[in-house]
This record gives sequence, C-alpha cells and structure tokens, in this order.
Amino acid sequence: MARHRMEDGTIIDTNNAKAAWKEATDWDGNNHVSRNAGRFNHQRLYCSRKGRYYLECWSGWQGSMPHAEWVSPQEAARWLLLNDEELPEDLAALEEQVSE
Repeated sequence: MARHRMEDGTIIDTNNAKAAWKEATDWDGNNHVSRNAGRFNHQRLYCSRKGRYYLECWSGWQGSMPHAEWVSPQEAARWLLLNDEELPEDLAALEEQVSE
C-alpha cells in the first residue's frame, strides 16, 4: 500500500484504513475501464481509521503520479453505489439523497 500527503497536510497511510473498496470496471472490448475514473485511470476508496473517506488515484499514463484526496460522505456514497457496493452504516442514510 502507500502513503500520501493530503492537501491539508495530513499524511495518510492506506495500511491504516479501516475499510477499502476496489473500483468496478467495465470491458470496452480492449480494456477494463474504471466506472469512476475512465480509461487508463483508477481509483480506490478508503475509510481512514478516524472515519474520513478518501480516494487513492493513479493512472497508467507515463509520468503521472499517484495521489489521494479527501471526499465528502456524499461523494463516498455516490462512488460506492456506482461501483455496486453496499453503503456502510455511517453512509446508509445518504442513499436517498444521492440516488433516484
């Protein structure tokens, strides 16, 4: 796993996350394409040990660097639903708000 410095200066270590979810991909005939990030880009959602959600993002493009960014609970719920995941208890109340 990896360590990242967040925009607010916090250092996160993906090994310390209390939960992690892999992205769903769809086959386009040539590649597995991320539902969230598109072709050649990838994401994994984490819940930190303090209960904050963040995305780890990376790409197959040469010269790109992996990074992580905080996401709101609403964005985490959207990400999980788009990836056919059940919402954890702390996000369950947001399902009606973020989907129709």
